[in-house]
Amino acid sequence: MSFDFTGQVAIITGAGGGLGRAHALAFAARGAKVVINDLGGARDGDGASLSAAEQVVKEITDRGGEAIANGGNVTSEDDMQALVSQTLSAFGRLDILVNNAGILRDKTFSKMSLDDFRKVLEVHLMGSVIATRAVLPTMQKQEYGRIVMTTSSSGLYGNFGQSNYGAAKLALVGLANTLKLEFSKFNIRVNALAPVAATRMTDDIMPPQMLDFLTPESVSPAVLYLCGAAAPNGEIITAGAGTFARAKIMESKGLYLGPDATPEQIAAQWDVLADLKTAESFDQGSNQSQKFVVNAFENKP
Repeated sequence: MSFDFTGQVAIITGAGGGLGRAHALAFAARGAKVVINDLGGARDGDGASLSAAEQVVKEITDRGGEAIANGGNVTSEDDMQALVSQTLSAFGRLDILVNNAGILRDKTFSKMSLDDFRKVLEVHLMGSVIATRAVLPTMQKQEYGRIVMTTSSSGLYGNFGQSNYGAAKLALVGLANTLKLEFSKFNIRVNALAPVAATRMTDDIMPPQMLDFLTPESVSPAVLYLCGAAAPNGEIITAGAGTFARAKIMESKGLYLGPDATPEQIAAQWDVLADLKTAESFDQGSNQSQKFVVNAFENKP
């Protein structure tokens, strides 16, 4: 199976550097026309400049590709609507959205201001929501679209000092899990990427010996896969240093203890009900509810 994006148009947010830049170059190398969105702010989100986005556009056009720059803020509905209008005016269609824009404001939870907590949620979570809502009418009309949410190991597993970032990143998995159901009838597939890469977001978090392996370019093949014609729907791919894996939220088979169960019973049977050897993953929340009701029905007096 080959991945040729000739004739397709991809919007990538936060594409002025790091992972977004690597994704943009990878799409352009395979024929896509690319919209480089980047506010051009600092790592914490302050400031704005179009120069980073324009530099990536130059890299693409110098190699014979097609790209345009956009300096819109993903947290602004007006900016994201303008981004879509600019894309359609320049290229006539819109096939792919990679929600990659993000900021960091790390501190332990007890020392973090609520302002810093809200700001990170606003950019990562609401920025992805707003950008996705902006592209949706076009994708629905053409009955085709590929959307990628950028989650993180901080959201899936936790990371010291990143409660705001982790909360936003896991929320994006919840968003993707619902959108995969709502958009599937339009042939719009929504997946999540959990990348690890050496960028300005991580250059003072990881030791240099690790960063040497974690190139942004080693992550981008996963994004191309998630945006292909035969892309999966509702998957989480983890990627870093050339390794790719599938992540899933799993639930043990469980143990029926009855409507009058006590915490003492849960404690006594913990090893049994927590056993993940027969764990399963559900396609939607109602599957879990069905499991509970079936267990109760099968065990009724």
